[in-house]
Amino acid sequence: MPTYEYKCKKCGHMFEVFQSMKDEPIKVCPKCKGAVKRLIGPGLTPIFKGTGFYQTDYKNKETSSSAKKASKNAS
Repeated sequence: MPTYEYKCKKCGHMFEVFQSMKDEPIKVCPKCKGAVKRLIGPGLTPIFKGTGFYQTDYKNKETSSSAKKASKNAS
């Protein structure tokens, strides 16, 4: 479930709400009961967990072996 950011048109209060994509957008400011506007965020960003990604993780095996042969021939 994504986190949505809202800003009150009346008092300027900004807040985030963790809600389902199926839920209706919030329409009332929890602070002053004014109208709110849902802000457009930067989108989802990847979350990297673990030791990370390496240069060789997604390479084609044929390309990497032919690249090794070419570098040995150049030496």
